[in-house]
Amino acid sequence: MEPADGAEVFGAEAMSFHTAGGPIHMAASTTSFAIGATVTRADIPVLCADLAELVRGRGGGVVVCDVVDVAHPDVVTVEALARLRLTARRHGWSLMVTGAGPNLVELVRLLGLTDALLEAGRQSEQREEADGVEEVVDRRDSPR
Repeated sequence: MEPADGAEVFGAEAMSFHTAGGPIHMAASTTSFAIGATVTRADIPVLCADLAELVRGRGGGVVVCDVVDVAHPDVVTVEALARLRLTARRHGWSLMVTGAGPNLVELVRLLGLTDALLEAGRQSEQREEADGVEEVVDRRDSPR
């Protein structure tokens, strides 16, 4: 799976295998979990059980949840992400969402869950610059 434009890559892959939700890659303290193009309410318990099985008994770390394949995000998609975050936390892991398209980001914002679901996975342009780091502006770039 190729990362989406602007997506960050985390850790080296130690092993990988394929599940119904998509490819899963494991590294020492980072585990990747992909959400498929469509998520139904019936899929949510299965996704949570898959994630729980993946992280159970392992030391804590970060689950990087890739949502780049989500075609038409809806409230069920956001519910699945919230439940996956809770599942990860119950097992001592945090969840970071990556690859969120503008429709999913807007839906999460409208539901008031930005801090809970997307804060850690925001693109670098949306985060504050680190102390002593300034952004270089290219005059050829159009203002947004």
